[in-house]
Amino acid sequence: MSSFLIAVPLSVFMIFVAPLWVFLHYRSKKHVSTGLSQDDLERLESLSKKAEQMQQRVDTLERILDAETPTWRRRYE
Repeated sequence: MSSFLIAVPLSVFMIFVAPLWVFLHYRSKKHVSTGLSQDDLERLESLSKKAEQMQQRVDTLERILDAETPTWRRRYE
């Protein structure tokens, strides 16, 4: 009787749950390995452009500070 209590849930698990679990696991692995989606790629390009714009602004601000206060870098290094 006690082996029946263990065998039934184990059989149900092996017949229904385990194959579904394996299928979903490898499907998610395939999805991850395909790389960036088109939406992710567009977001990455947008962020890259914004970073370049911010770098240009920082360079401009540093040139202004260099012209107005040549010793400002020594105070913050």
